[in-house]
Amino acid sequence: MSEAAEVVEGKRAQNQAARRRRVIEAATELAVGGGYDAVQMRDVADRADVALGTLYRYFPSKDQLLCAALVESANDLHRRLAQKPPRGDTQADRLVDVLRRASRFLEREPQLTAAMVAALSSPDPSTVEVKQEAFDVLHKIITTAVDGLDEEQRSGIVRTGGHVWFATLIQRAAGMGSPTTMSDDLETAGRLLLKGWNGAAAG
Repeated sequence: MSEAAEVVEGKRAQNQAARRRRVIEAATELAVGGGYDAVQMRDVADRADVALGTLYRYFPSKDQLLCAALVESANDLHRRLAQKPPRGDTQADRLVDVLRRASRFLEREPQLTAAMVAALSSPDPSTVEVKQEAFDVLHKIITTAVDGLDEEQRSGIVRTGGHVWFATLIQRAAGMGSPTTMSDDLETAGRLLLKGWNGAAAG
């Protein structure tokens, strides 16, 4: 490929990335204001200033789009944790700090969180890959708190903790419980998971 062609290709990739960001931002803004039902693909396209056909090339479904928004939110949280690492003298304390900060992060925009939970619950096959991306970011987030564990242990904590987290999010999206209850449940799960792993290692 010639140098000129590489420049053109680079600009095209930048433009595509910029359009993708605008689309996710537009969907996020709509979800913040009105939840899952407010995210209509035509409205997203209009707000992002892209053609509807272009939007569907990036995201074949609303659920895939909202899952991508979740990945962006999770990456944002991961960056914040990198700037301000979890606090605590033990792995359990650091894990609890991460989980509580993540809960507060999600509680800031309850309509958006409810929309992303609805998308995560979707059986739409187009969401599988982006759901895995969200899991991968969650793995990185948990690793910041329990970096002393091996890969099998971290994966077990992420997988099981993720199930608990998802269950608490569903409760909150349904108007059940409170932010405090959610954080307390996550703390209990985190401490029990680490206790279980450490106990198994000691045995």
